[in-house]
Amino acid sequence: MVVISLDASSRFLSLQMDHWPGAELFHLLATNQYLDVVVDDTWAGLADLFADGAYASAKGLVRTYVLHRQLLEHLPEPPATVLDVGGGAGHQSFPLAQAGYEVTLLDPSPAMLAKAQQRLQGLPGEAQRRVAFLQADGENAVEAVKGRRFAAVLCHGVLGYLERPEPLVNQLCQCAAAGGVVSIMAGNAKTLAVRPALERRWDDALAAFDATGEVGVLGVPTRADTVEHLSELMQSQGVETLRWYGVWLFTDWLDFSGAEIDLTDSRQVAAMAAVELEASRRDPYRQLSRPFHLVGRKGLG
Repeated sequence: MVVISLDASSRFLSLQMDHWPGAELFHLLATNQYLDVVVDDTWAGLADLFADGAYASAKGLVRTYVLHRQLLEHLPEPPATVLDVGGGAGHQSFPLAQAGYEVTLLDPSPAMLAKAQQRLQGLPGEAQRRVAFLQADGENAVEAVKGRRFAAVLCHGVLGYLERPEPLVNQLCQCAAAGGVVSIMAGNAKTLAVRPALERRWDDALAAFDATGEVGVLGVPTRADTVEHLSELMQSQGVETLRWYGVWLFTDWLDFSGAEIDLTDSRQVAAMAAVELEASRRDPYRQLSRPFHLVGRKGLG
């Protein structure tokens, strides 16, 4: 386990300000995210693509901003403890560290953790002290953290790479302290026809209405979930659903239609993020989002 310090004085994550500091966000997001502990690091060849490509895109920027704002609606005040399971290069947890939270990033991939440590060096020195790294499989998280309990447990973009969600969801809930928050972002099984339709792959879109997974944009097969099923799994572990959100919608449409988004235009990116955040909270827009964000709270008993 490597412990690195980070300065918590900068409440970057409180992007609740009226303007969005796009330049800072671009800098923070210029790198990476997720995995599974296996003898061979199957993500080694994808770490750069995931970090430097997916997260540096308009969709990656929107994802990080929207999830962060949603999280702040439920997290306790800093310096509460946060466990980011499958946290990859820290795109979601580093901003929390800057906001004053004590973060433990757990990931099974050495390549992803190397990316995270590389990105960490670009943050203020004081914020770095708030971040600790653990190399471990999320399905063994309880053992990896030695029974420690956290005020918040995050798991974003991980479940889709697993055959079944139950083992990992159980671990997430066990790692949460009484009254703690569990935050899961997963692929939406009810919207699998959206991407192939936007790409004009009509036969694939028709088949996707009854599908349970797809090959993602990184070329890796992924499985999708539903809000209802994951809510049931969390409830079986004593975690009650607080709220669920969409994550992105219009950015998807622009992306798959081939429209270009100028990431150097901070006004445009900020406006886009603001629209996506509002859409993520409302029906029918959130129902059409390809990923969803589910937030629950563990009982006090």
